Amino acid sequence: MSGLIQSSIARKVVMALSGLFLVFFLGQHFTINITSVIAPDTFNTWSHFMGYNPLVQYVLQPILIAGVIVHFVMGFVLEVQNNKARTVKYAKFQGSANAPWISRNMILTGAVVLAFLGLHMYDFWVHEMAYKYIEAKPEDPTRYYAETVEKFAPIWRVVLYVISFALLSLHLLHGFASSFQTMGVNNKYSGGIKLFTKIFAIAIPLGFVFIAVYHHLNPITH
Repeated sequence: MSGLIQSSIARKVVMALSGLFLVFFLGQHFTINITSVIAPDTFNTWSHFMGYNPLVQYVLQPILIAGVIVHFVMGFVLEVQNNKARTVKYAKFQGSANAPWISRNMILTGAVVLAFLGLHMYDFWVHEMAYKYIEAKPEDPTRYYAETVEKFAPIWRVVLYVISFALLSLHLLHGFASSFQTMGVNNKYSGGIKLFTKIFAIAIPLGFVFIAVYHHLNPITH
């Protein structure tokens, strides 16, 4: 029995650590992307660096992919484990009396976010790999801004991004703070950490929505 408990705790710790890593990447990703709105030349420079730097491509990128896989696989494993552990089901749902909607639907919001990541990878990462290794085109440090704006030309993609980031915000509202709790952070800074996670969970997804809408409304004219 103690072994099962320890195993469950270990899974939660792994999920929390991978989640915090992905949150860090999300912040870094937003920092680069917001420059596409305020400084397109800087966006081109940073995007080119991220696309061709060997450390990013061959070390950090595989670690990021592994982090995504570990986090979501662990999430599904813990959800199955929790469902099996529930010996008493709620007779009916009574608002938040049993548990907040967000915490009860982390697997749902996580699944949608994972599907969105698939689209995002197809839109940008797959295109980048094709550009460099299949089409073998020469380096062009100025192409990234125009390609990004073009991606947001279809309204359906913008709507999909808005919905996905809204669900990501819900996922972060519960998951980001929970990661610190899982890691045992419970001190005088806990209140500040909780406030920071709430601000981050709302501001960063909202920022990504702004980027998508901005580029849709401001296409490049030739």
